[in-house]
Amino acid sequence: MINNQCIKVEKLSGGQGVVACLKQEGVSKVFCVPGESYLPVMDAIYDEPSIELISCRHEGGASFMAEGYAKSTGEPGVVMATRAVGGANLAIGVHTAYQDSTPMVVFLGQVHTAFRGREGFQEVELDQFFGHISKWTVEIKDTERVPELVSRAFKVAKSGRPGPVVVSLPEDMLRAVAEMTFIPTPERPKPAPSVSEIEQVRSLLNQAKKPIIIAGGGVVRANAEKELAAFAQSFGIPVMASFRRHDVFPNDHDLYVGHLGLGTPLPILETAKQADVILTVGSRLSEITSQDYSLFNNNQKLIHIDVNEDIIGKVFIPAVGILSDAKEALSAFSKMDVTIGAEAAKWAYERRGLFEKHSELKPAAQTGEAISYQQTIQLLQSELPQETIFTNDAGNFATWFHNYFVFTKEKTYIGPTSGAMGYGIPAAIGAKAANPASPVVSLSGDGGAMMTIQELETAVRYELPVICIVYNNQMYGTIRMHQEIHYPEKVVGTDLGKVNFALLAHSMGASGELIETADQFKQALQKALNSKLPTLLELRMNPEQISVSKTIAELRQSNK
Repeated sequence: MINNQCIKVEKLSGGQGVVACLKQEGVSKVFCVPGESYLPVMDAIYDEPSIELISCRHEGGASFMAEGYAKSTGEPGVVMATRAVGGANLAIGVHTAYQDSTPMVVFLGQVHTAFRGREGFQEVELDQFFGHISKWTVEIKDTERVPELVSRAFKVAKSGRPGPVVVSLPEDMLRAVAEMTFIPTPERPKPAPSVSEIEQVRSLLNQAKKPIIIAGGGVVRANAEKELAAFAQSFGIPVMASFRRHDVFPNDHDLYVGHLGLGTPLPILETAKQADVILTVGSRLSEITSQDYSLFNNNQKLIHIDVNEDIIGKVFIPAVGILSDAKEALSAFSKMDVTIGAEAAKWAYERRGLFEKHSELKPAAQTGEAISYQQTIQLLQSELPQETIFTNDAGNFATWFHNYFVFTKEKTYIGPTSGAMGYGIPAAIGAKAANPASPVVSLSGDGGAMMTIQELETAVRYELPVICIVYNNQMYGTIRMHQEIHYPEKVVGTDLGKVNFALLAHSMGASGELIETADQFKQALQKALNSKLPTLLELRMNPEQISVSKTIAELRQSNK
């Protein structure tokens, strides 16, 4: 029951009501591209000192910032834009939040109610447009219902499997004044395993000879990294991270045996194939994590724990399916009476050894020579503090990062499981806004960087000194690799022209530097860490080195 003293009744405009809801939810940052359709909301934010409006250069960049901010804080990122054109531009961030299970609330201005159905200026039925890529969409037609529906939007974004909610705000509703009732948003539900479910898990683990844990984003969202480490350590069960969730478990731990992603070495994938009991916590076992849904077999026993019942059994039928918050489940499992036998312990030791063998970088070439991908990873590891937060775009450069960088601290990796290009730079800005005391580094290829590089000016304007690393090989490298595999030597559409990224950074008020050797990169990283300005480091890469394992010439030779 809600205490009546917690209920507030005020007479406000729709725009003021929206901002009052944001304040009640504890929102301190709102990302946007301004639009006349929601000017009443912007005006109300001006009058509310606890909320900072961060105005961006493109709606796609704004939505990526909000998504990166949400991943960093665990709280919903808030982004605003105008009607159809702004909404369409930020849809990429909504889709990313949906696939990544990131809580986000999107507010979009909408055409005046009196003009609807006439193909008014920038008219689109926004709730229908976003219905397929969001958890919930709603248009607020009655001003007095603003607190009810905005509160529900935040509740839906945070509860169960988190995700984006889109709220459409008709222009006339925002200007109208009504009496509003504000009731505090309830706490996020945290379901826990039942006694019988815990017993089923205990029984399967006691029988297991090759058990593994696959840990996903649900562990991160529940802030359950410590519970995962304690559980794995207590019973000696090796841990694998799902796609782009590397920081869910310390990579230098004796029980960490690898990442299930793109370009993962086959011996590491073999660990998941050999397992007889697979305890999956907070992962939907996506196409990438499950290697095109081919990684598991009918002889394995799957224990699937997820906070969303729709995920359990959606692709793989579990022996035990448990609807539970990850922290609640791991805490309960830690109290079980489980004995992992000598055979399982030996197998875990062997799999860790294989992981170490295939994730160890070979000694780098002389630092005065042209910089290589492996050198960049070695220097990121050695020169940056443990608490550095990384974001990245899609691209083949990320395979070196995923396979060889050792994450030792939780909440230090923010990558799009949707594979969105243009994500790295704006997501880094959002993460820096959430963590001003931590170094934040984005990794992008030249293709992805050019999609959202204008947001570097946003970082300059709001004094957010991110470090943006651009691997420049003058091509869409991932597509070129697939092109060479499937249509060798028929190069079309994947070559890119020359861009002076360092000069481009300077033009926006940021620091910029062209890097050609490892020595230069080391010095530039040290300088960037101490800079009060955003820094872009352009790395000139050899376009021939198209992937971790093969050059373009080697790909062509293998096709002959």
